[in-house]
Amino acid sequence: QVQRAIDQTVATFGHLDVVINNASAIFLESTEQTPAKRYDLMHNINGRGTWLVTKLALPHLKKSRNPRVLTLSPPLDMSPKWFEKTPAYTMAKYNMSMLVIGHAGEFAKHGIAVNALWPYTVIETAALNMISQSKSKPNLRTPEIMADAALELLSKPATFTGNLCIDEVILREAGVRDMARYALTPGTRDEDMELDGFLSEADHARVAMLRKMHKSDTAAAKAKL
Repeated sequence: QVQRAIDQTVATFGHLDVVINNASAIFLESTEQTPAKRYDLMHNINGRGTWLVTKLALPHLKKSRNPRVLTLSPPLDMSPKWFEKTPAYTMAKYNMSMLVIGHAGEFAKHGIAVNALWPYTVIETAALNMISQSKSKPNLRTPEIMADAALELLSKPATFTGNLCIDEVILREAGVRDMARYALTPGTRDEDMELDGFLSEADHARVAMLRKMHKSDTAAAKAKL
């Protein structure tokens, strides 16, 4: 099925320039509460799926003038808190991120940039609505922030590769100062958003620094008016 989808893409458009590994399975339970079939499903879709799609697309990416692979997977923070409650899911997501690092090095000689993208805050998606009542939560962001961050990431030069990126960091470093446009509930402050998982203290410090810098720039610009 994967090979057929890739063949159809190339037949339709004549080439394949970008692979986005977005498919993912989730089951947030302990080892005791996780059936073996759920473990297998997560690892087959998350790790194996990312590897297989990238592998089968590789011949076409090598022919592209601007090849890119983008995987939606988290930073590799090894804090025990990400493993002790849902080890099977954490392993499955981290497999995707490890492939990003591995493929970035492996494919560098072909000029193929490989990076990962992860949301800083929880995003309101259909998948999330299946496992929680996210629609009733005001402190989420819309998927548009990931789309804009992905476009910014895919527009970077091929030398930008092997990075596990965060959406808000990518956008703020690109000059986007106002994150309010991405709030699911208008008026929700950045600091009130629900944070996603797998984020380290260094990630939080970086976002805090960028937010502070942009607030200072905005205040200075208003003072000149």
